[in-house]
Amino acid sequence: MKKKILIVDGSNLLFQMFFGMPARIYNAQGVGIWGVLGFTGALLKIIRQVRPSHVCVLFDGEHENRRALIDSDYKANRADYSQVDDSENPFSQLPYIYRALDHLGIAYAETEACEVDDWISGYAHTYGADNDMVISSFDSDFFQLISRSVTVLRYRGDKSVLCTPEYFMEKFGIEPCQYADFKSLTGDPSDNIPGADKVGPKTAAALLQEFGSLENILQNAQSIKKPSIRESIARNTGRLRRNYALIRLDKQGDVPFTLEQMRFADPGITTTQVLQAIGLK
Repeated sequence: MKKKILIVDGSNLLFQMFFGMPARIYNAQGVGIWGVLGFTGALLKIIRQVRPSHVCVLFDGEHENRRALIDSDYKANRADYSQVDDSENPFSQLPYIYRALDHLGIAYAETEACEVDDWISGYAHTYGADNDMVISSFDSDFFQLISRSVTVLRYRGDKSVLCTPEYFMEKFGIEPCQYADFKSLTGDPSDNIPGADKVGPKTAAALLQEFGSLENILQNAQSIKKPSIRESIARNTGRLRRNYALIRLDKQGDVPFTLEQMRFADPGITTTQVLQAIGLK
């Protein structure tokens, strides 16, 4: 029997809620709780949208990033939150979020030698084919994992979007398995990855429709009709191959929990009840 698996990109949800809440909320003891409040409330709503039988929440730990060995500029644009006040530091509320997850009986872990992307890719390739899997995240890298049984949920409350193969094809005009090629061409400013100049989304999609993959584009660059695009691809060949190595999610990867450890039953609890149980209300 197929299982319904929910994998939550915890770091992504933490940032979304910490910086997206409409007000900074403190409890009676003066402890900032808006990130915990937003995270817990959103997580419970995601769970009730998806109705999973198995859940885990995954966070990026503080450690060296192997992708930075490929390109030292990778994510070099990210803020150093160790140097800011707690009121601007989403990680300051993470211990309370872990207490909330403990109370809810939800498996969670921090990476120690990889990125959350790698763990989630590992889950998709290990369990995605035989089960229904929903990845909750706004990180577009997960688009490359979309299949008939793996979807990506972009949570926005009642305006949430479930990204299916049909959604992806309509939005980008290519297959999900081509997304790493597409993003290598266009770049990703959020991760400090520059693409090929003069190659925007429409051009990237057209090139992939014609040539099929980034590597085929690079090997047949002389066949590209538009001179400025042909010259840009040829000039950026090394950059584009490096981008692909940064963006492409491996099919294999260790995962922190077995499915048995991720088994979950919704206790029907409210956000307020969770915060009361962990001593924040």
